[in-house]
Amino acid sequence: MSLLSRGFGMAGWGFRWVLVLVLLALWRPGTACPELCTCTGVRISCVDTERSIMAFPMLQSEAEMENITDIYIANQSSFTAINEKDLNLYRNLRNLTVTNTRLTYISRQAFESNMKLQYLNLKENNLSNLSWRTFHHLNISSLLLAGNTLQCACDNVWMKQWRGEESEELMCVEEGGKRRALAMLTLPNCVLPTVTLKPTKVTMRKGLNVTLVCNTSGMPTPNLNWDTCKLNSAHQKEGSGQMSELKLLNVSSLDNGCKITCRSDNMVGESEASVHLDILFAPVISKLMDAISDHHWCIPFSVAGNPKPKLSWLLNDQPVEECSYILTKIHDYSEGEYHGCLHLDSPTHINNGKYTLMASNEYGEDSMAIFAHFMHEPWNESVTDPLYYDPTTDDTPLGPPEDKVAVYVVVGIAAITFTGFILMLVILKFGRNSKFGIKGFVLFHNVPVEVVAR
Repeated sequence: MSLLSRGFGMAGWGFRWVLVLVLLALWRPGTACPELCTCTGVRISCVDTERSIMAFPMLQSEAEMENITDIYIANQSSFTAINEKDLNLYRNLRNLTVTNTRLTYISRQAFESNMKLQYLNLKENNLSNLSWRTFHHLNISSLLLAGNTLQCACDNVWMKQWRGEESEELMCVEEGGKRRALAMLTLPNCVLPTVTLKPTKVTMRKGLNVTLVCNTSGMPTPNLNWDTCKLNSAHQKEGSGQMSELKLLNVSSLDNGCKITCRSDNMVGESEASVHLDILFAPVISKLMDAISDHHWCIPFSVAGNPKPKLSWLLNDQPVEECSYILTKIHDYSEGEYHGCLHLDSPTHINNGKYTLMASNEYGEDSMAIFAHFMHEPWNESVTDPLYYDPTTDDTPLGPPEDKVAVYVVVGIAAITFTGFILMLVILKFGRNSKFGIKGFVLFHNVPVEVVAR
């Protein structure tokens, strides 16, 4: 073997060692996939029929589990349950398939941490009962349950109301082993709750009291619960069985627009009724801020009131006539308040002064004032700051445009005067030495020209 060949051989081995080192540097132990499954990107697949998993696979770090969006489990004879904490770390899970296994139990809290779950395929398993409460907090678009040994029991009647793609094809098993369409199942003492809430509309003055009454019916006897949207008003709950009262005392204006819900549920499903509080109160101005310069000048404010307050302005205690150059705009309504601005387009010193915001409706009024300064008066010589402010640029001229015009006029007059003086000097100099000037002088004194010429 020649020396050249040995060199190439050693270079080849060197390249291989470099490649191995690079691969080792790029390999991270945390990306290792469970032995009985395969992992590709954001997906885990466990389909080995010879060696079955017993529970959901666990990756080596929580960050890796959060990245998983798709889990596919099939043909696993040892997989029997989905327990409360099995999927807690798969927070971004969107698609879950568990099919053709011996799955018999799913905890009601199994999917508490999987708020992004949209597709759930549980076909061809051994599920006999499944509660609607397992899925009620999810926004599932597809729930597939065909091929399970679902019992013709009240626990499963909720599936009749499910509007999934296979709701009309689901079958259930009766006590004698006969199968029938779940959509046709009717059982005694198994009725979806109904609920009524009175009054259906609440419009009242701030500080008054009101009582909401909720009634329900259904079999088995439903449970009643109130969702009070974090009421600021004092409130009390009374009642039992299929009737409940919610008493609101000295209602607060902060609860205007609050949605109060009475919810009734049993094993068949859930129903609810709601009412929005319409609390009438006088305007309250919570914020009036200093003028700020953006594309236009803006005096920001926030005001609450129901009905919506009428807004007007005073400048130095005189009404402001709104037009295209100065007008009130509401930009947003949130948390019970109207947020907006008094917009001013290129204001001058004329617009300086005290601005008073007045808000009024049929229940009262409120006002708040603030001083705004846009430009100094051009005749105020004691001002040491720049006299003219341009809100559209960061630079400020040293004086107003009127001062510049005056300077230009003075310079022009001086230039004209100087030019005239120069012309006069030229005329005098050349006029003194010209022949015409001498002859004219002699003739004027009646001296013969010939004498002068000699």
